[in-house]
Amino acid sequence: MARNQSEAEEPASAANKQGKGKMLLWVGVGLLALLLSAGGLAYALMARPATNTTTEASSAPVARQPALYQPLEPAFTVNYAQDGRQRYMQVHVELMGRDPQAMKTLAGHLPLIRNELVMLFGRADFQSLSTAEGKEALREQATAAVQELMTQEFGTAVIESVLFTNLVLQ
Repeated sequence: MARNQSEAEEPASAANKQGKGKMLLWVGVGLLALLLSAGGLAYALMARPATNTTTEASSAPVARQPALYQPLEPAFTVNYAQDGRQRYMQVHVELMGRDPQAMKTLAGHLPLIRNELVMLFGRADFQSLSTAEGKEALREQATAAVQELMTQEFGTAVIESVLFTNLVLQ
């Protein structure tokens, strides 16, 4: 009798093994399909930006030259009469440009630039300089004045910006 039970268990375990084998086969097929679809998606996503970057690269402008700075030494000191009191402004100025040859030529005209900036700073309203907007407006006016002066001298603006590296009001 014991033999009959073991014979009955053998076909059941063989059927379980076949069922597990089929299940493993289907899991493998499912994983393979998942991997293939993920690979196709990755390929599609990577291929699309490559075509866009080539068109963007061909239409991109040429890289800008690095910035060059010309300090105007010594610092500018301007006095103001405000409400019957003497007030002072001290500002350190640097000129920023990108063309090395033009910046070298600019150095020969620093007295002319300094004169223009002294006149501009002297006309500024001391009260408006106490705000950040007033300081930025003065910096923009200085940039425009120097660019106009350099355009008259060289035919081009030469500088990109006038920078205030230190500004003290007293």
